[in-house]
Amino acid sequence: MTQLVFYSITGQTRRFISKLDLPENQVIEITDDNPLINMTEDYILLVPAYEDDMMDSVIDFLNFENNSANCIGVAGSGNRNFNTLYNQTARKIAQGLELPVIFEYEFNGTEKDVNNFKKVVQEFGTKHTRS
Repeated sequence: MTQLVFYSITGQTRRFISKLDLPENQVIEITDDNPLINMTEDYILLVPAYEDDMMDSVIDFLNFENNSANCIGVAGSGNRNFNTLYNQTARKIAQGLELPVIFEYEFNGTEKDVNNFKKVVQEFGTKHTRS
């Protein structure tokens, strides 16, 4: 499976990641204390939906070394009650990097979301080739 990088503010994204039951070396968390992680392989970025000013650590991460170039897709969590703001962060990042949003889920995801995400990541990672 493709490496996953995530950022969690309230813990919802972290809970979703833990449900995936992946090896530690396949998942990397961006933290406010240490956003400057150098990604040397392709990865998928998972982010929650929050105001832009709450995403500074993610922006710092993406601007570090070749992290933007190594990102192959974005996934997002959110709350459907927020209508057009649902998964706004994932959508904005994907648009800015000219990448697809490969998956969206609500809160910390259901069991169905977990299974579907794993399938999407497996298929996406297998089919993905850099141009």
